[in-house]
Amino acid sequence: MFVVGGYALASVARPLLAFATSWLQVLAIRSTDRIGKGFRTAPRDAMIADSVRVEQRGLAFGFHRAMDHAGAVVGPLLGYLLVLWFAGDFTRIFLFASIPAFLAVLVAIFVMRESPVVRTADAEIPKLSLRGFDSNFKRFLIILALFTLSNSSDSFLILRARESGVPIAIIPLLWAAHHGMKVLSSLYGGDLSDRLGRKRLIVSGWVLYAAVYAGFGFVTNALSVWVLFLIYGIYFGLVEGAEKALVADLVRPDQRGTAYGLYNLAFGITVFPASLLMGMIWDWKGATTAFLVSAILGAGAAVLLLIFVRIRGSEILPAN
Repeated sequence: MFVVGGYALASVARPLLAFATSWLQVLAIRSTDRIGKGFRTAPRDAMIADSVRVEQRGLAFGFHRAMDHAGAVVGPLLGYLLVLWFAGDFTRIFLFASIPAFLAVLVAIFVMRESPVVRTADAEIPKLSLRGFDSNFKRFLIILALFTLSNSSDSFLILRARESGVPIAIIPLLWAAHHGMKVLSSLYGGDLSDRLGRKRLIVSGWVLYAAVYAGFGFVTNALSVWVLFLIYGIYFGLVEGAEKALVADLVRPDQRGTAYGLYNLAFGITVFPASLLMGMIWDWKGATTAFLVSAILGAGAAVLLLIFVRIRGSEILPAN
């Protein structure tokens, strides 16, 4: 119900952009769209975790992320064609672009099936609270929030690319190549987490992220920017599917919906402070220092994850 409702809310809100006449209307529409995303994300991830065997969980989430990134590659290209086709008539463009969202709602209604949750008679109904979760999962959320504090908006990377000599007309191609690498690496990375272990892959991805951000601190030419953007795409492939699979590994099946809600909360509450911190340091000490601070935070979070989070079945969980 929440998945269908979330997609339906977004599919209704997005076409309204065609009729917006002020920035306040755009803000309201975009906020409604994001609310829809919030409604659907956690239950959708719980459904993915419930629908596959544990040994295929990483592959399932990796495939989902790959399809999402594929849309980020194809969508802008289709948008460009629509601009040419409709000669800049943005009302018709937004209405036409709403068709895929409507089709997604139909798929959610008629194709998706929810796995029943087996709950013991004395089991407490989960709430959006940390109560009932062990300290291992709580540590994971804290460390995730710390890492997210290092992960500012990608707009800073685009700004850095412009400063390093990448022409503004080439930025869309750079961005498309970056998302193309996300698609490829997500398919491989999710499967790799099933075979090598979630934590090992996440730690490796976070360290790679730190290295990429350190590289952006010293980048001076367009070729280096291209290389770093492609490597940055590999980081997403290593981490995104593995993180979501790890959430399911760390909690009981009847806690997964709440756990994914808390996971998205831990990520979401630090996104804005991360960008604010990045911008403040950039203005104060320059781009190199800002990127290095982010790299240090990311690497530090990787070390903390390696030390303090234990995985069921392969390691002994610490006492609460």
